Amino acid sequence: MLLYTWQETAWMIVAAIAVDWLVGDPRWPTHPVVLIGRLIARLEAALRRGEPAASAEAGRVRARVRLSGVALTVLTVGAAFSVLLGVVLVCRWIHPWLGYAANVWFISTTIAVKGLKDAAMQVFRPLAEGDLPNARKYVGYIVGRDTTKLDEPEIVRATVETVAENTVDAFVSPVVFALLGGAPLAMLYRAANTLDSMVGYRNDKYRYFGWASARFDDVLNYVPARLTGLFIVVVCCFGRGLSAVRAAKSIVAFASLHPSPNSGIPESAVAGAIGIELGGLNRYGDVVSDRARMGWPLRAKGRGDIVLATRICYGVSYLVAGGLLCAIAIAAAAAG
Repeated sequence: MLLYTWQETAWMIVAAIAVDWLVGDPRWPTHPVVLIGRLIARLEAALRRGEPAASAEAGRVRARVRLSGVALTVLTVGAAFSVLLGVVLVCRWIHPWLGYAANVWFISTTIAVKGLKDAAMQVFRPLAEGDLPNARKYVGYIVGRDTTKLDEPEIVRATVETVAENTVDAFVSPVVFALLGGAPLAMLYRAANTLDSMVGYRNDKYRYFGWASARFDDVLNYVPARLTGLFIVVVCCFGRGLSAVRAAKSIVAFASLHPSPNSGIPESAVAGAIGIELGGLNRYGDVVSDRARMGWPLRAKGRGDIVLATRICYGVSYLVAGGLLCAIAIAAAAAG
């Protein structure tokens, strides 16, 4: 562990998960991810100032832009890790319990299970009332695709895919990195993930500048995504209306078809577990992307699938918290 024993770190993670269940994303003080986003925006503006336009020397231009993107990634994650390490060390120096409290609070800000559920239910409620315009508006807050003409099944698909994918980004990955290095390493992960969400696009503006951020995020999520697939299968063993066998088979059959090396695992697992098909045509402005179909269309998609997806996400958080508590108890019994 970076600063604490693994048992201390595990206790702090469990406490942080509980804080997220109860509090979610606080409006005050300013959320660390908001501060990271502001830093990224300022660094991008500075690094891209005077950026050369495409020309006959396109290769050199791309190399320079990629190098600027590498600098953005290094500066952002380095700042997030260093600042938080300094904060935690100062708090620990003032009093050990203040150090614990700082770790718990900052780890909780890297986790967003409650925030993910709240965002999904904000889409679910207008769907339940037959209010498609508001459902389209709210789903537009959580996906990058064009949502202005989506019908109910497509709104459901977009929401379920987001909840499934973010079970990795918003929970399992930050917990894994917190277990390895407490709040500073968890915040490093959150900075990398924020970079990917802001500049990791394959469009004309970010294809080269965002390349390093996108690849770094892929590397960090590689193991957590696969753990998430396993966790989803286990959770489905105990969830009513969910199929663990279908979830496992869906991962094997469909995960590799997704353009992301990681996102296909939770998305295919949730699709199989629920018994619906995810993937299809997504519109991004004038660009149409045909995503691979995942899962089997055993029935039509309905608004209730949003609830099932959030239950799976919460189930994963219960499983991880319970597993950490069991590991602590076993270690204590073995030592005593």
